[in-house]
Amino acid sequence: MFIDTRTVEHNTVIETTVCIIGGGVAGITLALEMSRAGVDTCMLESGGFGPDDETRDLYRGENAGLPYSFADGSRSRYFGGSSNCWGGWCRPLDPWDFEKRDWIPHSGWPFGLEELAPYYARTHELLKLGPQNFDPAYWEREIGRHDVRRIPLGTGDMRDTVAQFSPPVRFGKVYRDELSRSPRVRVFLYANVQSIDADAQGTSISRLQVATISGRKMTVTARIFVLATGGIENARLLLASNNVHATGLGNANDLVGRYFMDHPRMMCGKVRFRPGNARNKLYDIKYHYQNAAVSAHGTKISSQFAPKQELMEREKLLNSRVWIYSRWYGEGTAGSEALIHCKEALLQKDQPGRRLKTDIATMIAHPLHTVGYGLTRLLQWPLLITDVTLQAIVEAVPNPDSRVTLSADKRDRFGMPRVKVEWRLGEQVQRTFDKTFSLLAQELQMAGIADVELDAPLEGRPWPAKLEGTWHHMGTTRMHDSPREGVVDRDCKMHGMSNLYVAGSSVFPTVGANFPTITIAALSLRLAGHLVRQLDVPDVVGNTRVEAANSSLMSTQPQQPQAENLPIAASTLTPLMKEQ
Repeated sequence: MFIDTRTVEHNTVIETTVCIIGGGVAGITLALEMSRAGVDTCMLESGGFGPDDETRDLYRGENAGLPYSFADGSRSRYFGGSSNCWGGWCRPLDPWDFEKRDWIPHSGWPFGLEELAPYYARTHELLKLGPQNFDPAYWEREIGRHDVRRIPLGTGDMRDTVAQFSPPVRFGKVYRDELSRSPRVRVFLYANVQSIDADAQGTSISRLQVATISGRKMTVTARIFVLATGGIENARLLLASNNVHATGLGNANDLVGRYFMDHPRMMCGKVRFRPGNARNKLYDIKYHYQNAAVSAHGTKISSQFAPKQELMEREKLLNSRVWIYSRWYGEGTAGSEALIHCKEALLQKDQPGRRLKTDIATMIAHPLHTVGYGLTRLLQWPLLITDVTLQAIVEAVPNPDSRVTLSADKRDRFGMPRVKVEWRLGEQVQRTFDKTFSLLAQELQMAGIADVELDAPLEGRPWPAKLEGTWHHMGTTRMHDSPREGVVDRDCKMHGMSNLYVAGSSVFPTVGANFPTITIAALSLRLAGHLVRQLDVPDVVGNTRVEAANSSLMSTQPQQPQAENLPIAASTLTPLMKEQ
């Protein structure tokens, strides 16, 4: 059920078994699994069912590092979280992304890909993806179009890879009905956690202090708490919860907020196709992004180039992905930007401050750019391509000096310190950009596809203004078996705490060069299984449901679940994803 916290009696105490802070991909995935396992669960969501300016303002803060936007448009503080503004890209991390690599400081996960593989498989249903197959040859064959074909690679250093597109799933819309009907899950909207209070010994969480913008307050107690508010806000809330530990929860070794990572993104060079090679949709982001022509079995895909493991080991490179990027007539103008806003509105993407009337007026004022850009997108006329370049994203290095802290003097309307983000990138990232672009240029030339004129190398120079982030906020509560090197352990439980877990991309120790949502979902499914085992609540034993032991229900407890709502087993395993 859904409850508007603004209508709850002032100073109410809510009791539950599991309390999830945050209603994004991680939080909703966990809530669904808890519901199916019959575990009484309370979810606290800061916003409502749609964006509002007062709630959005709580995300704003200071930027202290590289130029970086991390609030409006890159996060959505309402039910569904960042799934309200994501593009749907899905691909598991590569096997070596989990490994400790001697040329990347602080690299390595406590476990390998084989640990997450069965959960990655389960995400295909959750994210509405296609077959558990990421083999480029399979997709080329199944699509079967002359303009969607693989490029032969000759150097042996690069490979082509495939990502699948979620529709994209807006979690707050797609799973709202199921949670609304759940007799075990209560979702409190407009519920802002102000403090996570530890007991006197500082080893267990006793309660949460919650408030609404309208002034209502309540307290939540639970057996287990899960923090799932995103890669920036997780760190902020832990640092601000200092009623027992002066430096914040889980911060005995000064690790909370450190190792902040995002995937840097850049364009480079000019691509001149040779005759007969200009209309391959498979590798061009302007043609393959959510394009029905690049799909099979109802699933849209894209392809990117990536360095092979042997190359990264030899050259001491980070992981990366690179693709072709056509620029179209009118691109970057006011008219084309307004048209893009209208399309994103149809995709129900959160767009802070955008107004349909304003966009329509802008398009009318710039008809040539609007119509030219729109026709190019619709009809994909090559004559209206103005130029072609390369675009890449690169793995970030886990850097303890790239971090999220609290502002010394800026506070939000609740009096909570605003966040301060310092994004840092080093020369290893620059060198990986340079090498990635150079290698792909060689591949395209050797294959007779195109000639590429590259920009000046990045290494050793200041970062140019065209550097972008991808709004993948990761690493600030990193996972490690040792409390001296990580905030949470391999089960996402906070070191030194008996009942506080952290979910989402903030626990990623290293981040590869892939899109994080599918890994967030897989980790959340894995965490859900762990919690069910900790609570002694197997999902299904034969045909008999096992009730939660010692579950404490809030005074306004829901009805008991009916037999027809029995969950599937959380431990069900599925085959590994196929890839060349």
